[in-house]
Amino acid sequence: MMDASSSNGHDNGYATPFSWASSRTTSVDQDASMLSWGSGSAPSLPSVDSDSQTETMSISDSIRSSTMTLDSSFYHFVQENGRTYHRYKEGRYFLPNDTAEQERLDLQHQLFTLAIGNKLNIAPLQGDPPRVLDIATGTGIWAIEFAVQHPESYVIGTDLSPIQPQFLPENCRFEIDDAEDEWTFSEPFDFIHGRALMSCFNDPAAVVQQAFDNLAPGGVMEFQDALFPMSYIGEAPTESALFRWNNMMLEGVTRLGRSWSNVQHYHRYFRDAGFVDIVEKRFYWPTSPWAKGRYYKTVAAYFQEDMLAGLEAMSLKVLGVLGMSPDQVREFVEEVKRDFRNTNIHAYLTVTYIYGHKPGHPV
Repeated sequence: MMDASSSNGHDNGYATPFSWASSRTTSVDQDASMLSWGSGSAPSLPSVDSDSQTETMSISDSIRSSTMTLDSSFYHFVQENGRTYHRYKEGRYFLPNDTAEQERLDLQHQLFTLAIGNKLNIAPLQGDPPRVLDIATGTGIWAIEFAVQHPESYVIGTDLSPIQPQFLPENCRFEIDDAEDEWTFSEPFDFIHGRALMSCFNDPAAVVQQAFDNLAPGGVMEFQDALFPMSYIGEAPTESALFRWNNMMLEGVTRLGRSWSNVQHYHRYFRDAGFVDIVEKRFYWPTSPWAKGRYYKTVAAYFQEDMLAGLEAMSLKVLGVLGMSPDQVREFVEEVKRDFRNTNIHAYLTVTYIYGHKPGHPV
């Protein structure tokens, strides 16, 4: 990894200040009760709503895409099954990087923030951390919004794909890089963030260690990620397409040399790397509005839209290694989508938000 920032953190080649004002953030109409889960620091497991069709929400019409993406003619992407993938370190990440996927990632950003009360992180931060790193930044929406909310911070986002916007806040920039390479930043960071990483790394423990080594004393790191496979309220529907899809995806990613089971070990990775005061909170995303309460119905609306938009792309690559043809994958995905809409299948995804501190006091 390279770090070309100057010591003052603002001479980054973007001379014109840019006002973002969260222009890529979409939301449904909300009130305080919708984003409240009652007592405690995180929601309890969702419970089944006997009238799950009430208050069903659709947000597909509210998804907006940015028109300020980098000119892709400067880069050569890999085309496969009608989608494009990153060329740099081809095959390291098996989801596409085209416009449809970028829109889904921006929607997913809303889901991650909505789940914790429209916040970017749960770690308590003191003021504006001077240097911030967002690994596997995707479209860069988290990094940009953090830079806007923390104008005294200097935010760097890294990713394998050059799909981030071209016009940025002056305190934000992006680098094309692989977080599993050796980190060679010139200065340590005060806050490191990573989200939806379960498909990204061969050795996530090594990434956590490098992050710890590149934090300043007293620095904070937060990961936000999903625990796969999905869980169920009541007996698991073992004959359903959704249940079979979960198991087949686990087998497929294993054949691709990855594991989707690493998230359950994040606490140990943080501890072994040297982090202290580790806090982990778990949240639950229902697959449809089968769960009681406006909070869960709102989260379910976003999660369902996210998955319906992404199922085919993630399945083509992963299920293909199991010997399924693209047409067979697409046919199977349509069955899985029907299960996502089925309020009689009480499935949910567990998502963990975990942070820890590097010992010492900030300089």
